[in-house]
Amino acid sequence: MGAIYTQLSMQERRRIEDWWRAKVPVAEMARALKHYKSTIFRDIKRNF
Repeated sequence: MGAIYTQLSMQERRRIEDWWRAKVPVAEMARALKHYKSTIFRDIKRNF
């Protein structure tokens, strides 16, 4: 069985941007959004 992957919504990406500028740790972002840390890091690398 394969894993199920979900994309980040625009709302989640905006929250990540706000948190990134506020220096919130990625682990906290991932916990709040219920996504893996690697997903958050990948989004930050691509979009910021």
